Amino acid sequence: MQTKNIRGFVSQNMIYIVLVVLVIGIALKNPDFLSIRILHDILLQSSTRAIIALGAGFILITAGTDLSAGRVVGLTAVLSASMLQNQDYARRFFPHMAQIPVIIPIVIAIIAGLLVGLINGVIVAKFSVPPFIATLGTMVAVYGLNSLYFDMKPNQSQPIGDLRHDFTNIGSGFIGKSGPYSIPYIVIIAVVIAVIVWIIFNKTKLGKNMYAIGGNIQAAKVSGINVSKNLMTIYAIAGGLYGLAGVLEAARTGGATNNYGNMYELDAIAACVVGGVSTSGGIGTVPGIMAGVLIFGVINYGLTFIGVSPYWQLIIKGLIIVTAVAFDIRKYLAKK
Repeated sequence: MQTKNIRGFVSQNMIYIVLVVLVIGIALKNPDFLSIRILHDILLQSSTRAIIALGAGFILITAGTDLSAGRVVGLTAVLSASMLQNQDYARRFFPHMAQIPVIIPIVIAIIAGLLVGLINGVIVAKFSVPPFIATLGTMVAVYGLNSLYFDMKPNQSQPIGDLRHDFTNIGSGFIGKSGPYSIPYIVIIAVVIAVIVWIIFNKTKLGKNMYAIGGNIQAAKVSGINVSKNLMTIYAIAGGLYGLAGVLEAARTGGATNNYGNMYELDAIAACVVGGVSTSGGIGTVPGIMAGVLIFGVINYGLTFIGVSPYWQLIIKGLIIVTAVAFDIRKYLAKK
């Protein structure tokens, strides 16, 4: 009986056990890894990835997938950055644009992300196109659209830089004195978004419908759930989160190009899967997704910290992803 309880505990908390083991393993190699400064840096780098992963989590729980996330991040980063350059910068994207309140480009960028998500939702829900194909198409189209915008005169595909301080401060500013104990604004934003998403997942009708659709879409339809409406709403929310992440990424790095966000969708999907979001739909939690993001944050930062080759890092990440999916499939088959 005790062995069964231990197995159950390990199965339910595998993601957190893996995270602890990773931290301990790296700390044994270099004890400095346990410093507050390192935790500070990992959280800072993981914040935008967490928001993207939360958006992807919405889609995955409905048994869908979203390949357009990274390109939406790039589009919204370029949109917001192009309107928030300093007035005296010689290579302004819009040379004659007057200074506008920082909130306006941010809202425009988030709405752009939301619209792309809504388009994905319409294609999937109304035209019954498989999510993989629908979002593959929008991924390519959004990158093309972003590249056309980025190549406009006078910019002509030059990196967008010299962004206003009131914008970059959102991504690099912090509460408290400068140092490892300061709390970056971007981390606070990520935590607030995670709390809001948790509430949607667990306390709203949309959240309940999302799990029902992912668990069994036919049963959801029979039970009276408006599947099309819910899917369009879910994809739109995901797009809005990608849009916010793009804005924060531009603010954090102080610039943008049309290649921003490239492959971020794969990291987001991987973090969700490792965090316990079922590839079959209907299962997934916000704490699990956040833990998945932190695992990849620890891998990216920690293995570099102890001098592990980037190529070995890719191999380790790949093995973790495959193992997580294998466990997920075994649990799914066991339930059947």
